[in-house]
Amino acid sequence: MENNEFYSTIFKRKSIRNFDLNSLKENELSEISNYLQVLKPFDKDIKIEIKIVGPDNVKRRMMKKAPHYIAIFSEVKEGYLTNIGFMLQQLDLFLSRNGIASCWQGIPAPKKELVNSSNLKFVIFMAFGKPQDPETMHRSSIEEFKRKQLKEITEIKGVDELLEAVRIAPSAANRQPWFFTGTEKFINAYASKSGFARFFVGKYPQMDVGIALYHLKVSAEHFGSKTKILLDETARMNVPNGTEYIASMKLE
Repeated sequence: MENNEFYSTIFKRKSIRNFDLNSLKENELSEISNYLQVLKPFDKDIKIEIKIVGPDNVKRRMMKKAPHYIAIFSEVKEGYLTNIGFMLQQLDLFLSRNGIASCWQGIPAPKKELVNSSNLKFVIFMAFGKPQDPETMHRSSIEEFKRKQLKEITEIKGVDELLEAVRIAPSAANRQPWFFTGTEKFINAYASKSGFARFFVGKYPQMDVGIALYHLKVSAEHFGSKTKILLDETARMNVPNGTEYIASMKLE
């Protein structure tokens, strides 16, 4: 049921940067905290730690203030950025579904006390709270998304309906640094590793592909498929120019 609800949320979610600075109610924060405990990992062997913190823990660097932030810390190993994208996008959709605004924030930095509160590496914040203007909470039409066309992100034929939810996934600076190859039953995901996208948004393409892979999982399950994420050596050896292999998804 959750994935069906998330599927419809994908087509109306948006990043909100203007927040009502009042704190959420305790029951709302408790519900979010409980949901953090059941996020599904891309790689269960990567250690992570997720904290809900206030704005006093955040160096905003000109970003607008939010009443609450998710701070995520991770063990640094292969796939850790993709794992974070995959997991936090679940929270992004959960918040949007429940009328709570959110925004991935790569520019703000944690204050020293927050950094020292974990033995893992701080990676990124997600700001959240009620929107300053409730009327801006969701998009009214898919035409409001400014995204690449499907032909720019995949060479697979016959998957337009499946990949539409992936096409409109959020990414750092809205660069959409992903590309998909394969078949309608076995999809390989790649991230840009060169050119303007990597120069402009640094480490985030791998994280962005994690976001896209979660949207792919939601979409595939919405259309009745079971999904399995795996690493495929053939896909790893046949990399499109300017990309790096991230993972594959098998649909059954």
